[in-house]
Amino acid sequence: HQKAPAYLNFGLLQGEGFIIVTGDVGAGKTTLVGRLLAQLDSAKFVAAKVVTTQLEADDTLRMVASAFGIQQEGVDKASLLRRFERFLIDNQSRGRRVLLLIDEAQNLPWRSLEELRMLSNFQINERAALQFYLLGQPQFRQTLAHEQLEQLRQRVIASHHLAPMEREGTRAYIEHRLTLGGWKGDPHFNDQAVDRIFDQAAIQRPFGVFQGGLWVLPAGVSDGFVKLLGRKRLG
Repeated sequence: HQKAPAYLNFGLLQGEGFIIVTGDVGAGKTTLVGRLLAQLDSAKFVAAKVVTTQLEADDTLRMVASAFGIQQEGVDKASLLRRFERFLIDNQSRGRRVLLLIDEAQNLPWRSLEELRMLSNFQINERAALQFYLLGQPQFRQTLAHEQLEQLRQRVIASHHLAPMEREGTRAYIEHRLTLGGWKGDPHFNDQAVDRIFDQAAIQRPFGVFQGGLWVLPAGVSDGFVKLLGRKRLG
């Protein structure tokens, strides 16, 4: 988790290709990349996010166009590609890079991934016009190993797997999340409380998510957490 931002920033600095992030459900993939994208200067970057289902190759271009607000209904593929190219040219002329974030990428069949690889062929003034972040569960790496995806693998410039958090890193993670939500150190967490949260979260879902300024814990964990908060001192 500490190394992951460095990998993502390295990939971003390259300005091209595919950046791969894998991890189990709840490992923090979406949060990690979302935090990176939130820090981008909107005057220099245009980013779109897509959460995939079982999209076939023919639907992939329409999915991407829709994510960037490009009209795609009732348009054939050739015309849509021309619209997409104009979108890329317009943003590059304004000094903005275009980023596409694909979440739950393990749902994409290899033909859809190959379609994304074809989109990465767009170049303007000998520079890549589009960069991809692909986030997926561990089985996504099996899909990437498909024999038909060799060219896509050659365009992966950064890859990182988020392993489950160790017990030793739990306190720092909890305090970081709560600080983002306005926590000032009160209530206090002792070691017993931290161990309890780690054990319960590991059973149900790794820690939960951070939404709208609130730390959302898994069911069961959250009940005990709220009770402890009511006593103003955790543990």
